[in-house]
Amino acid sequence: MIVVHTHHSDHGYQRFETVQAVKDALADEKCIFFVDLHDPTEEEKSVMTDILSFHPLTVEDVLLDHSLPKVEDFGTYLYVVCHGVDVGADASKIRFFELDLLLGDRFLVAHRQGPFRSVESVVEELPRRYEKLLRDPVDLFHAILDRLVDHFLPLMDRLDSGIESLEDEVLHRPSPRVLHQIIAFKRSLQDLRRAATHQREILLRLSRGEFPRIPPSQVVYFRDVHDHFLRVTDLAEGYRELVTSVLDAYLSTTSNRMNEIMKFLTLISTVMLPLSLIAGIYGMNFQHMPEARWQWGYPWALGLMVATGLGLVWYFRGRRWL
Repeated sequence: MIVVHTHHSDHGYQRFETVQAVKDALADEKCIFFVDLHDPTEEEKSVMTDILSFHPLTVEDVLLDHSLPKVEDFGTYLYVVCHGVDVGADASKIRFFELDLLLGDRFLVAHRQGPFRSVESVVEELPRRYEKLLRDPVDLFHAILDRLVDHFLPLMDRLDSGIESLEDEVLHRPSPRVLHQIIAFKRSLQDLRRAATHQREILLRLSRGEFPRIPPSQVVYFRDVHDHFLRVTDLAEGYRELVTSVLDAYLSTTSNRMNEIMKFLTLISTVMLPLSLIAGIYGMNFQHMPEARWQWGYPWALGLMVATGLGLVWYFRGRRWL
């Protein structure tokens, strides 16, 4: 699907859903336009090759999924690959969504597969705020990146709550299920940290005014976006260390529980050992055993076993082993 949003100095804001609208907007010097390519068809993909004349490598990269964000300057346009995030009911499962942004003199092209919140929220505001957002493609470019970074922060709050819940479960209800959740958190945070590190470098380069496509008057806004994203990368690193600590706590807790179990079983074995010795002695079938024909032999053996067991228990409690 292709949606073209235009801002003309004479006609104001207009919205189209045709490839021809891109040709008309490109031919009109007074027109600033935004092309939103959402799961485009083959005809709609031709906008990048036949109308806007993007480099073949750029088109190839746009149509393929990238594992990491990047930025490339092709002179007539700036190509940025960035990632948005979302999290479902399980806070440990982070989903990444790729967004391709191509910034030119009078246009911005966004390519996405499926819904993308930062783009959709900006598109909803275009009819009301087109004079600000479509005044310059750089303004729209900044608005999308700013929303993209803002959507990371609720995710970090969800991760914080999820890690706190993991800590409580590790301390009170450690189980193999908790271990699986810890491993899932650790893997997701590793992916988040890797993507956030590359995305931070992109925002840093934009905030430095490294690209002529970003005018000096706009650099300060990208610096603000970069500063906000620094918090995301710092939190991701901190959460990664927290999850490692939770994993260590889980292993320590399970090890302590195993030690307690082994200690309890050892004490039981220690108590039963002399009782087995007594039973073994009086269970020998020698002909001449003084207690063999004694009337009180059976109660004596039982009493000796009980006294020995209670004595060992009293001794263990005195040493605080029980």
